[in-house]
Amino acid sequence: MALKFRGVDFIEFDTLLNDDERLVRDTARKFIEDNLIPIIEECNRAGRFPRELVKPMGDLGFFGASLKGYGCAGMSNVEYGLVTQELERGDSGVRSFVSVQSALVMYPIYAFGSDEQKNTWLPAMQKGEKLGCFGLTEPDFGSNPGGMRTRARKVGNEYVLNGEKMWITSGSIADVAVIWAKTDDSNEGDSIRGFLVETDRPGFRAEDIHGKWSLRASVTSSLSMQDVHIPASNLLPKSGGVKSPLMCLNQARYGIAWGAIGAAMACYDCALQYSQFRKQFHNEPIASRQLVQEKLAWMISEITKAQLLVLQVGRLKDEDKVKHQHISMAKRNNVWMALECARMSRDILGANGVADEYPIMRHMMNLESVKTYEGTHDIHTLIIGQSVTGIDAF
Repeated sequence: MALKFRGVDFIEFDTLLNDDERLVRDTARKFIEDNLIPIIEECNRAGRFPRELVKPMGDLGFFGASLKGYGCAGMSNVEYGLVTQELERGDSGVRSFVSVQSALVMYPIYAFGSDEQKNTWLPAMQKGEKLGCFGLTEPDFGSNPGGMRTRARKVGNEYVLNGEKMWITSGSIADVAVIWAKTDDSNEGDSIRGFLVETDRPGFRAEDIHGKWSLRASVTSSLSMQDVHIPASNLLPKSGGVKSPLMCLNQARYGIAWGAIGAAMACYDCALQYSQFRKQFHNEPIASRQLVQEKLAWMISEITKAQLLVLQVGRLKDEDKVKHQHISMAKRNNVWMALECARMSRDILGANGVADEYPIMRHMMNLESVKTYEGTHDIHTLIIGQSVTGIDAF
């Protein structure tokens, strides 16, 4: 990369963090600068996930960072958010991998699993020795998970799974998949339950999706299950209804809300530095022009507001006061903000903005994917979460 990140803190945001939070953020930042930044453009060009970073990230406690026990770091939610910020400043694909491993696989095992399931999977996943994926979205059902067609049929002491899942991060490299399927276990009709499906079981197939313009440094797959037999003990016993997978997505959305700030910071800092050395018209830096200054001022204003928003949501989460709509607001606002920052930064860099010597276009394309991640559900949650309706989401 042509420019080294200098940090973005306009209103002394760091003074709002405690010593542990700053240490976690700085540790993650150094890891990204030393290990991901030097290789990310090559990974993006080749469409390669940097799997060599999995074990080092496990060693630093990035996986399941906010969970307690089982070897997990036991970070606060603010500390975990700062980690995802730095991961996405490096690349959304790497942040997505950590989010899936932590929020969408380890969290449901932790929240809905049996003691045996927790002891079997969580310590190994925390170290990065076992990888997971999360199977909810289907080819015909994304924002409407209640319409899923995947079925789990109880046969004796087994369940037999049939169905397809789509846009699954880490699908082809996972050792276990958390699969959400409808069962006939409930007396009230179909009920959505979670299942742990080892990916080496007969009838389970994962195929990578190629030709992506975004998240190119991340593995994205489709899953197919044809008469996949699993023992009944693989059912996540405390899961039940669509609320369970949506609770998992809430954990992931929280990380995305922080992560988007990292992408925005990378774009803003790059555009600011570029505008200070790029000279045009009377041999003056383009940063001296009001058209450029307005873009830079807008970006730093929105980044700062986003920082304060997500910090408050993190504090509420650490106090067990956060609501679904708080997380949806932070994620929806911050991803929009980051995408606008990427677009404005591309404008400032001109033709250089589309060259991967700079990170702008990569972040812009990645954020297009992040923006679509359950975006409809974010709006729905915000609407029905308002006090005028008198009801909560989910």
